[in-house]
Amino acid sequence: MNLIQQIDKENIERLTQGKKIPIFRAGDSVNVLAKVVEGTRERMQSFEGVVISRKNRGINSSFRVRKISNGEGVERLFHLYSPNIQINVVKHGKVRRAKLYYLRNRTGKSARIVEKKREQEE
Repeated sequence: MNLIQQIDKENIERLTQGKKIPIFRAGDSVNVLAKVVEGTRERMQSFEGVVISRKNRGINSSFRVRKISNGEGVERLFHLYSPNIQINVVKHGKVRRAKLYYLRNRTGKSARIVEKKREQEE
C-alpha cells in the first residue's frame, strides 16, 4: 500500500468513527439529511430521491441524488464521508446500470424504478 492510500484509509477511519454508512447503490431511494449553516443558526435539511450515480474514489467518494420538485428535476452531489450528512436508505431499486443518467430525460411513469427485495448487507 503506498503512502497516499494509507493516508486515505486513516482519514476514512477517522471520519467514519461513530458513524454508520449504509450500503447502497444506483437505483436506491435514499433520504439524506444535510447540515445547513445560515449565519449563526444551523439546521438539518432533508433531500430524498434516487441515487443516479456513485463514485468510489477513496476519501473523495461521492454520490448523486435526483428528485422531482415542483415538476423540475433537481440533482445534488454529496460527499460520502462528509461529517455534515446522514444517509438513510428508504428502498432498494432494481436497475441494470451503474449510472442512471437516462432518468434525466424521462418523466412520469417511465422515470419510476421497480423496488427490489434485497437482504440487508453488512
